[in-house]
Amino acid sequence: MYAIIKNGGKQYRVTEGDELSLDKMSLEAGSTLEIKEVLAVNTGELKMGAPFVKGAVVTAEVIREGRDKKVITFKKRRRKDSKVKRGFRRDFTRIRITKIAA
Repeated sequence: MYAIIKNGGKQYRVTEGDELSLDKMSLEAGSTLEIKEVLAVNTGELKMGAPFVKGAVVTAEVIREGRDKKVITFKKRRRKDSKVKRGFRRDFTRIRITKIAA
């Protein structure tokens, strides 16, 4: 049994027990989260939504919030004396999927 959920403009394929990092949602560790933007659910037969499946809810538990490792972007144009170095750290909310209800 799996579901395809939407969060932050991205889509994730999840099953019960999966852990994934979503965009930061400012939730406390140990709290529960209900995701109602379910695009598809497979319980032996595939149910597709238009755009969301009616009555489908994915319940998740918040594990923690944090920041990812720094990603460095470096651009250099040869012979132009032009260099740009930037760093980026993504804020995330780590969750564990506890239940998929269709």
